[in-house]
Amino acid sequence: MERSEKKLINCGEDDEMEIFGYSFCSWKLALVVLATVLTGGLFLLVLYWLPEWSVKWTCMEVQLKDARILLLKTTDEFQTWFRVRVHCLYAPGSSSLGCPQRGIVKESSYSTATQVIEEQECKEGLLPKSNESEQTEIWYFILQNVKYLWNPALQNFVRLTALEVGISCSAVHSCHSSGLSKSVQDYRKLFYGANQIEVKVPSIPKLLIKEVLNPFYIFQVFSMVLWTLDDYYFYASAIFLMSMVSICTSLYTVRKQYVLLHDMVAAHNVVRVTVYRGENETEAIFSTDLVPGDLILVPPTGMIMPCDAVLISGTCIVNESMLTGESVPVTKTNLPNPAWAANGLIQQEEVYSPEEHKRHTLFCGTSVIQTRFYSGEPVKAVVIRTGFSTSKGQLVNSILYPKPTEFKLYRDAYRFLLCLVGVAGIGMLYSIIISTQEGEPASRIIVETLDIITISVPPALPAAMTAGIVYAQQRLKKKGIFSISPQRINICGQLNLICFDKTGTLTEDGLDMWGFLRCHIGRFLSLETNVQAEHLMRTPFVAAMASCHSLTKIEGKTSGDPLDLKMYEATGWDLEEPTVEETALHDQIMPTVVRPANQPHISTQPGTDENTELHEIMKVYEIGILKQFPFSSALQRMSVVTKTLGEKRLVAYLKGAPETVVALCKRETVPEHFSEVLESYTRLGLRVIALAYRKLEHKFTWHKIQNASREVIECNMELLGLVMMQNKLKPQTMPVLQELRRACIRSVMVTGDNMLTAVSVARECGMIPPQGKVIITEALPPKEGQPATIHWQYTDEVAPSEVIETADRNEFQDVKLKIEDNVYQEVPQEQETSYHFAMSGKSFSVVFEHFPDLLPKLLLCGTVYARMAPDQKTQLVEELQKVDYYVGMCGDGANDCGALKRAHAGISLSELEASVASPFTSRTPDISCVPHLIREGRAALVTSFCVFKFMALYSLIQYLSVLLLYSILSNLGDIQFLFIDLALIMSLAFTMSLNHSWKELVPQRPPSSLISLQMLLSVATQILICLAFQVIAFLLVKEQPWYEEWTPATDVCHHSLNSSLDHNTSAEMLLSNNTIEDSHNIMNFENTTVFFISSFQYLVVALVFSKGKPYRQSIYTNYLFLASVFLTYSFILFIMMYPIKLIDDFFQLVCVPYDWRLTMLALTGANLLLSIFLENFLCDCDLLWQHVCYRKQQYDHRTSATYPQLELDELASTYSRRLCCHGDRPPKTKYKQLAQELLVDPDWPPQPKTSTKAKATVAENEQSRCWEPQTTPL
Repeated sequence: MERSEKKLINCGEDDEMEIFGYSFCSWKLALVVLATVLTGGLFLLVLYWLPEWSVKWTCMEVQLKDARILLLKTTDEFQTWFRVRVHCLYAPGSSSLGCPQRGIVKESSYSTATQVIEEQECKEGLLPKSNESEQTEIWYFILQNVKYLWNPALQNFVRLTALEVGISCSAVHSCHSSGLSKSVQDYRKLFYGANQIEVKVPSIPKLLIKEVLNPFYIFQVFSMVLWTLDDYYFYASAIFLMSMVSICTSLYTVRKQYVLLHDMVAAHNVVRVTVYRGENETEAIFSTDLVPGDLILVPPTGMIMPCDAVLISGTCIVNESMLTGESVPVTKTNLPNPAWAANGLIQQEEVYSPEEHKRHTLFCGTSVIQTRFYSGEPVKAVVIRTGFSTSKGQLVNSILYPKPTEFKLYRDAYRFLLCLVGVAGIGMLYSIIISTQEGEPASRIIVETLDIITISVPPALPAAMTAGIVYAQQRLKKKGIFSISPQRINICGQLNLICFDKTGTLTEDGLDMWGFLRCHIGRFLSLETNVQAEHLMRTPFVAAMASCHSLTKIEGKTSGDPLDLKMYEATGWDLEEPTVEETALHDQIMPTVVRPANQPHISTQPGTDENTELHEIMKVYEIGILKQFPFSSALQRMSVVTKTLGEKRLVAYLKGAPETVVALCKRETVPEHFSEVLESYTRLGLRVIALAYRKLEHKFTWHKIQNASREVIECNMELLGLVMMQNKLKPQTMPVLQELRRACIRSVMVTGDNMLTAVSVARECGMIPPQGKVIITEALPPKEGQPATIHWQYTDEVAPSEVIETADRNEFQDVKLKIEDNVYQEVPQEQETSYHFAMSGKSFSVVFEHFPDLLPKLLLCGTVYARMAPDQKTQLVEELQKVDYYVGMCGDGANDCGALKRAHAGISLSELEASVASPFTSRTPDISCVPHLIREGRAALVTSFCVFKFMALYSLIQYLSVLLLYSILSNLGDIQFLFIDLALIMSLAFTMSLNHSWKELVPQRPPSSLISLQMLLSVATQILICLAFQVIAFLLVKEQPWYEEWTPATDVCHHSLNSSLDHNTSAEMLLSNNTIEDSHNIMNFENTTVFFISSFQYLVVALVFSKGKPYRQSIYTNYLFLASVFLTYSFILFIMMYPIKLIDDFFQLVCVPYDWRLTMLALTGANLLLSIFLENFLCDCDLLWQHVCYRKQQYDHRTSATYPQLELDELASTYSRRLCCHGDRPPKTKYKQLAQELLVDPDWPPQPKTSTKAKATVAENEQSRCWEPQTTPL
């Protein structure tokens, strides 16, 4: 057998997988068929459930090049397996972006037509032509809507890419400016297929088969067959009806979700588009025929983009709310052609990237509102990606195939079920021994033995555990929080760190003008607030505010970025855009014009001489915007090139982050104390924007700037000054953060804003307490042979007076929570100095790459992360998860999608379509949804534990009852099983989950694992109690003086209850009893005793396990549960104390003396009291477990050095109620281990004004990166 090499696809990416090649093996297939026949199809089901087994049992491992079946395994922690089949298509070439050779295209999965394709139609220079002259076999497979092609050079399969990878910006212009011929389009369609995001709605039969083949339902079928063979017809019929209802409900829900997603995607899946077939020839086609490289015409009235395309001419106004969650219109400009700069020199080649050039890219699913174009050059865009490769396709794929989430509860639940199977095995052995000794028939022994499995493993467990999540989801929905991933609600109960975006999340969306500072000859003037002052009208400063933006008019209303809009509105100027008719009259694009609002328009009367008219025109002050360089989050700036009416030279205006703008300005124009002034305003929490301008040289003409790069324009600027914008906190921000801190949940700010502004807002909202010190971490990459370096800088210990006044009004006092007699009391905490680290996105990247050993420490102490790009936010969430944090992410949906999806619980504050990528979406646009979600998560998690323990005890109680009865060759009756499983268990399991969440968050999180000492002790004590009372009752009933082996003629109640009955009545009763058929020996004193005792035990464990505060409301508020307990208890008590012959016959019970009924009542009462006592005063006693688990564990905090995590640990230490005794052992979570290590680290925190350099280890042969930090004073 030829083994295939271990190969990887998508190497280094999130979806990296190992790939193995297989080919069908005849003798293995024959063995599988034989095993399937011998096992009655069970072996085939096992292969269906385990794809890796199905391949290994039917195929032979071969080299990848010879494989026809592939087995893929993800390299993440989930190790998920996939089985795919390799397909083949025939094409006149092997390059997906190449051109066809002369020949005939054979039928394939993408084309049924045959046509002759001429080689000369492939234009020279477009892309390399294939060397093949004949039809080429292309082997491929499709996994989760992603296509992979065989690469002979790499001897591996590679993901099919289009023009988004490896093509330069100049090549986009030079090679794709005239479109594709029809033959090339058909050729490429062979590889890329139809351009549509098709969400197939599975048929009902297909969904039904998939649902029925679920292991849970297969076990149900097995159980029902077994019960039917054992004559339990009523019970089997009831379970069958319940299963059918469950299946139909599940089918309806799943199909409804598919239909909703299909309708959302298919709404704009097929549209008519115009493509170019040459310089001037166009053709109208369906969007499904588009392929990468097609040149499409974007109509002036706009369109819904059916693909990802890059603009090569013209400008578009686009609404990208579907992708970003931000409904603000975005201006898209044509991709600059960097082949020739404005000065005629060749520039460095730049590779096109949809992410880096997103301001020039029209993404699939976004809405083009309107376009701006030249008279002879309409708005054109080159198709970059199609189908599921587009941004919208990737979003839909992430919904169809979400990344699995692993939670301790579910993993432990499977382990516990395996333990139950082991217990069942013991019972099966016991049953075989007893039945064999009694000489039972073999068929009877087999049925009774297998019946043990159906009793030990509760078939209703999955449904019962899901109920709590469903109820929590409904409660969240009432609070305006929606979930597309209900299973994550349980995980929310474990969250201990929340990342918050700043703008739009912690602070208001809108900005208000606070003031501005102008520069003049390298110095700042005094602070001003009135931008519309008459003496400022014609200054470059106001001109920059009025013209440097990407605003546009939509239906007569000025729209655009909120910051741009607020700054522009402060000037009071008017914006005028040319109409389509005006643009068509000129050879060049008509500019957008801005002018002061209080100046008159030009109105010349007929007969006015030219000099007078020119004089009137010169009085008018207006600015035309000729070229825009849109804002880039990576560059942190934007700029425009303008022409002032009457001026000959063009003027460029620039605005952006102060640090970025100053770096592009002439040194002599920057005031000497610029940094100090900037810091003083950012400390106040103000958003500071810098403005600059430059009068361009005469060589920059209208036409040259259209192709000039922004680097040529954005240099040698003159600083104009600073604009300060105020961003207020939302009213709910501080109370929510205060509540999270009291609950020992860390809060971290992750923003794209300025560092000092973010630090100021963090102080204002309480993330950084008043006594907290902030250490700014500035990391520099290696440069000129010098290693990477971190500079540690402490901010001032005392905040400005404005901030202190705000803190005095709003800041909360740190508190400790102390348990005393089950009452939570607030104990004032001494204010200690705490250290909070702050770093920028650039510093985070340097630390991540060059200081891997230092990164966990910074994560433990970091509170503010500023200037973070979207991918850096995602990376931060991942790194926090690696140190065992349960991370939540709350953002407004814009630029947060990646982090929202990656976090354990992502909460989007946007109601737009982008929210489908986030597990949770809140209608309330503030962070008040966070504690709601955590409270419901904790309640759902505790409910899952309660239900699991109850269902486990239910199975074990019934298991004990059956084993006891098996010892006398008896069993529970059909109706008895039915009553227990439906009337008792279902009503209790589904109503005990209705408890609402507790009204406040407490410092201690609920347990996350079933495998813990306290949890196991709770289950074990209840099992022993139930076993003891069942055995006592079972043995005690045999010791009663009236006890005898029951027969239909037995009447122990006749003499004890009503000795005055006449002989005729007695004779009738005996005659009727003789007619009762009892082939399974159901009716006897032992059965009746065990039935009543066990029925009460189900109610007891339901009451004992229904936990209330501090995570759920008390059971007294769960009226349905109390009603269910009361009704079932009353019914059982009634039929036990006051037997009615009709009911006894129906339940197959026998009448017992009144004294024995009182004895059974006393036993159940004792059972209840003992169970409650042990559960509440042994298993769930806070003070006892604190004493046992924490008597040796001390938190030795240094008063001079406390860090964010240690503050929370200390806050929770007196409240803590762990489920496992640690003793002197270190904590299991990595972040707590790090916290304890920092307590004894003499070099932490770093000293002020020192630097840490990365130093490589001596062992150069190690593949892993390892650094030894070296700290030196500055």
